[in-house]
Order: sequence, then structure tokens, then C-alpha cells
Amino acid sequence: MPELKAEDSIRIAEGCHLDAQFPNCLGTMDGKHIRVKKPPHSVSRFYNYKQCFSVVLLALADTTYKFIIVDIVAYGSTADAHIFSSSRWSERFHANQLALPEARRLPGSVGPPAPFLIVADEGFALIIHFMRPFSRRNLDEKRHIFNYQLTRARRYVDCAFGILSNKWRVFLSSL
Repeated sequence: MPELKAEDSIRIAEGCHLDAQFPNCLGTMDGKHIRVKKPPHSVSRFYNYKQCFSVVLLALADTTYKFIIVDIVAYGSTADAHIFSSSRWSERFHANQLALPEARRLPGSVGPPAPFLIVADEGFALIIHFMRPFSRRNLDEKRHIFNYQLTRARRYVDCAFGILSNKWRVFLSSL
């Protein structure tokens, strides 16, 4: 896939602000299990929590349902956070080798500039440049509203996976 440039990141963030009302968002990340037939001598590495064999497609999508970054090298039993942390993209991300835009103020804010971030679900660790929802326990109204807005932004990656599966129906059965 083409290398993500700072201009592309800003365009994606502007789209996320307009479409999902979530500013400074570089895209939404999630994993999708792609069912496979049991590989010979695989033991249980491919067996996942859904009681089938799979590999995991980890992807970052924008608000046009376009995949920006994908990683398809994980066993079905591997959690999304571990897949990301062991990916080449994660290494570059943590080494500051990606062309991330400079932090900028949120719209309507007079506070300090906010960094650009990636929206993910509870399966990912809370690290710099990643945003995930608050725990569902003991949510006050502000956190509940924040979780709702974050979920609205995160739906784009889920929809992108749905479009992928419906366009190429082979993803709905075991490969």
C-alpha cells in the first residue's frame, strides 16, 4: 500500500471531523477474522474465540471506507492489540518514523494543540496517538457522550469490513 504522507493524514482527519464529528482522527482501526480451513499440524494457533479457524486482518480505514494500512500476518488466536504491537507498522509508529502531522488545536478550542490520533476499540492498549472508549463501568454523562462519539467514528472500519465481505463473498466462507 502507498506510504501515508502528512497531507494524506490531514485530509483523512478533516474527513473524520466533517463526517463523524471527531477531530484530529487519522482513521479507525480494528481486526477482522478471515475464516480458513484448519491448516495441517496447526495445533490451536488458528483457532479463535468464535470457535473457528482464522487469520486476522488488522486494518486502518478512513471515513470513505478506504483501507489505509493493513496487516494480514496473525493467527486467529491472537488479540488485536498484540497483532498491532508486533506489526512492522507499530515499530515505525513507536520509532516516530511515520509522517504524522503536527498537533493542532481542536475546532472551537483555545487550549493547547491536541495530537492526531487513531480510534480503536477496547481490544487495543491505550498508548500515545490511540484513543479507545472509557470502561463501561460507572460512566458519568460526559464519558458516556464521549464513548458515543468515539463509537460513531469507529464504525467506519466496521463498515469497510462489511463492504469488503459483501463485495468479495469469499470472505463469508472458509478459505
